[in-house]
Amino acid sequence: MKPIWIVDDDASIRWVLEKALARENLATRSFASGREALAAFETDTPQVLVSDIRMPGESGLDLLAAVKDRHPGLPVIVITAFSDLDSAVASFQGGAFEYLAKPFDIDKAVALIRRALEESLREASVDIAPSETPEILGQAPAMQEVFRAIGRLSQSNVTVLITGESGTGKELVARALHKHSPRAQQPFIALNTAAIPKDLLESELFGHERGAFTGAQAMRRGRFEQAENGTLFLDEIGDMPFDLQTRLLRVLSDGHFYRVGGHQPVKANVRVIAATHQNLEQRVRDGLFREDLYHRLNVIRLRLPSLRERREDIPILVRHFLVQSARQLGVETKRMSDEALRFLTGLELPGNVRQLENLCNWITVMAPGQTVEVKDLPRDLTQAQPVPAGGNGFAVGISSGVGTMSLASPPAGMAHHAEPGALPNGADGWIGLLELQAARMLSDGQVEVMDVLGRQFESALIRTALKHTHGRKNDAAIRLGIGRNTITRKIAELGIDGAKDE
Repeated sequence: MKPIWIVDDDASIRWVLEKALARENLATRSFASGREALAAFETDTPQVLVSDIRMPGESGLDLLAAVKDRHPGLPVIVITAFSDLDSAVASFQGGAFEYLAKPFDIDKAVALIRRALEESLREASVDIAPSETPEILGQAPAMQEVFRAIGRLSQSNVTVLITGESGTGKELVARALHKHSPRAQQPFIALNTAAIPKDLLESELFGHERGAFTGAQAMRRGRFEQAENGTLFLDEIGDMPFDLQTRLLRVLSDGHFYRVGGHQPVKANVRVIAATHQNLEQRVRDGLFREDLYHRLNVIRLRLPSLRERREDIPILVRHFLVQSARQLGVETKRMSDEALRFLTGLELPGNVRQLENLCNWITVMAPGQTVEVKDLPRDLTQAQPVPAGGNGFAVGISSGVGTMSLASPPAGMAHHAEPGALPNGADGWIGLLELQAARMLSDGQVEVMDVLGRQFESALIRTALKHTHGRKNDAAIRLGIGRNTITRKIAELGIDGAKDE
């Protein structure tokens, strides 16, 4: 492993860092100026570079720029006595790994250097080249079914209804259906029917004649005409006003429509793909959606899985979105630590793939360093979600059909709400998390929820007590406040190993 280079005109700073890193068995090499360090780069490179900002001659920012130009992957930690916003912004814009203000805690500085060292030694993730990136990513069985359906429909002009929660990628699937259809060389026109005011939606869909209404100073082609010979994607079809549903039904039935204010029928040669996150059957029962239109649209139904149904796809989606976001911003791609990826995989993301993409954009801009840890994620995620098993704090894993959840201690700032020795039991404590897990299981239609969670809860308590008593079940029973026969029976029922009588 190469040494860590320290660049600072202050000899005392160099000495302190050298001694602290020597205690960690880390080799160092020191320079009193940026010019000396740049000269050394002609023949050698460090594993990590630690540099002051304000130095005579070459500043730390000049050194940072020169180093990043030659060695873009080298982690550079910038330190300075001038902890002002401009320096911090300039450092990060220049590609610094992290920013540390003097006076700094030496233990924290060493921990930061170790983190940069791990980043330097970590193998770079393989970026997905734009030409190799498929239009839709997914390896989960549920997504493979979607891909197979797209393949079967590739040579068809049949109407398709795409259903799924918000953010699952319904428009991406519609574009893929168009791309792999005989109409691929013709227009793909998308319209979100929920985003257009009711008074304008009819004109938006079918166009209007000059003078059809106040402000209609010229004839305008609607989306149906714009999509001629191609594909028209109608998103959020469940929100279409009832009277417009009648006009859409007529187009689907006979292939003709009238512009607003027009008297001559216009022929429509358009393939319609509709999408909704709503339950159209229920809207039909409620009288909000025409049953005959529903049957016209529901020729082929394609249901997109939510992200919680394809958790194994989250790592590849995260890597793809981080590469995409970095490319858009012109910065180096961030990488997730294994622990952070496991944490993200266990999150409940109601916004599905769209929310995950937005999160990756946030990480690219806001997360410090190039390798992102759990603590670098947005606080609303790390505080609202359970701590991964194996992390700091008390964690009891509960597995279910929707993934793994932990009953974990809250952030340190909440500790004062609990009694000494107890965990909070409000919405942010373990009872709130238990209620959340029960709600998820019930909403997914699981049965015997009480028995499943009860057995897991008892198993977690007994395993923890046995761990504290080094496997002595009699002592564990006393600590738990239950009888000897009871704990013996529970250990057998729950299949717990490692218990002993003495």
